[in-house]
Amino acid sequence: MFKNVMTAVLLFVSILTGCSQEAANKYQGNWEGKLANTNILRFSIVLEELSTSSYDLTITNPESIIKEKLVVTNNKRLKGSIDDDIHFDFSFTSDKTAATGYIKSGILMYHLTLQKTSDNAYSGIWNPFMVDSLQSQAMYLGVENNQDGSLGMYSFFGDQRFTGTWVNGSEKEGESIVFKDYKTGLRFRAKLLEDTIELEILLGKQTITVTDFKRSDIDLSSLKPSGPKNQNVHKPVTLNDGWITASTVDVGATNTFLSKLIDEVNKNELPNTHSVLIAKEGKLVFEAYFDGYNPHISHDQRSASKSISSAMIGIAIEDKILTGVDQKLYEFIPKEFQYTKDTLKSKISFEDLLTMSSGLDVDGDASENNYQSSDDWLKTTLEAKIVQEPGTGANYGSANPFLLGVSLDQQLQSPLELYMEEKLFAPLGITNYIIQTENTATTPYFGGGMYLTPRDMLKFGQLYLDKGKWKGKQILSESWVVASFKKYRRLQDVPDKNEYGYLWWHKTYTVGEKKVSSIEARGAGGQYICVIPELKSVVVITSGNYRSRKLLQQPESILEKYVLPAIIK
Repeated sequence: MFKNVMTAVLLFVSILTGCSQEAANKYQGNWEGKLANTNILRFSIVLEELSTSSYDLTITNPESIIKEKLVVTNNKRLKGSIDDDIHFDFSFTSDKTAATGYIKSGILMYHLTLQKTSDNAYSGIWNPFMVDSLQSQAMYLGVENNQDGSLGMYSFFGDQRFTGTWVNGSEKEGESIVFKDYKTGLRFRAKLLEDTIELEILLGKQTITVTDFKRSDIDLSSLKPSGPKNQNVHKPVTLNDGWITASTVDVGATNTFLSKLIDEVNKNELPNTHSVLIAKEGKLVFEAYFDGYNPHISHDQRSASKSISSAMIGIAIEDKILTGVDQKLYEFIPKEFQYTKDTLKSKISFEDLLTMSSGLDVDGDASENNYQSSDDWLKTTLEAKIVQEPGTGANYGSANPFLLGVSLDQQLQSPLELYMEEKLFAPLGITNYIIQTENTATTPYFGGGMYLTPRDMLKFGQLYLDKGKWKGKQILSESWVVASFKKYRRLQDVPDKNEYGYLWWHKTYTVGEKKVSSIEARGAGGQYICVIPELKSVVVITSGNYRSRKLLQQPESILEKYVLPAIIK
């Protein structure tokens, strides 16, 4: 998902169009600055009651304060906005001990819980850049000459644990260049001075920090995630998240291979591995984090969240919002796009979309690079040519689940993100998550890009291992889990020609003479949720190999060489 821009690690913007060659030469090169402190991008949120229909929302960091008013709407939600890009949507729990909802900023919906702190106040923390606190105050700029005479500015944070900001387009504002990160919604204002570059970071129109940059000889390509080590083979720490923890010995597993795994990652033999977690027999028995990651940082799922999209379709069918997988796509397509329907497209069913078998040209007209670079994703996708009869062959493409999300959204009376929260995340006790939207910036993107903590990824896998139950409560129907895990077709455009279910991958591993089958949610860069029924196990691996094709399957190597030998009795 977002393949065309997500290969860039952090920030890019073309600036200063029409600048002189002298100016371009003057600023070309690398620049280094220092943020005021490591909590500068960590915001305290306080919601305070003014009346029964009005609340004050205060957003503070160490250098700024922003106040906004939220108003109670007809559906009893608290809503307000900062400019056109940052929106707030909360509601109180039934006992009024907390307010839960979303900060919608840029193309991300940050789920937030504000706990009651006094009779009329609620508070919480918002981390727009996902990490709990920056581990480095360093910030870097790389400035390059573009062929049209403009300057290209690349910005990197010293803390490289988050996947970064995406910018395309800028405008001149006096002597400054202003540009917006359309991912997080934050704005930047760069002022080119005699021997410094002054960069402001803004939330809405409010400056939240200013940093001066001086010339630097640092090699920006050498920047890598780093931070405290948080790994061992001992019993994982018990947190208030629903997981029962146990030692590997308690479930008959061995630590030799897991110790070796930790050593290999720390020696950079398994580059950019961020976490490995194992649940066996319903208990969390192994948890290791690397490169400064920890249990509280939600991780970019990329396409691994396609499997969450599949779960939502199953829930909607159970709720009779959808009638079944045989329903045809064009029953849900808005009137203005019905002109794209033809004899073959009229046959596309939900099952075809769930199994990557729509027949749409996912390598051409319906490719991520094509529709995600357009102004109207739905229009571009529906206008794509169809290259084979729906339901006859499978080719992997995010256009398929994207259309599922559009269809479900059309049927709901409330926003799709609220339905996801009510039916899946809240029952699983998942609170620290982020939903990425599609190009409208209002609707969750079912093609991928959610952020979940590794422990919550593990919960989602355990839900499927336990046939739709979590803590004894049926969240997904057992029949949907069974249907999702069936092998429908082989993906023709992937190296292993994997068999494929309802947005779930199949893979068979070899450990000694034993064959082990795994059903997997997979995302670019190395995000895996592996459900292994015969071993009563779920394995989660997160990684940061977004730009390395040769390391795309590294999680599979980790599973086969280290994890499976440890948990096979």
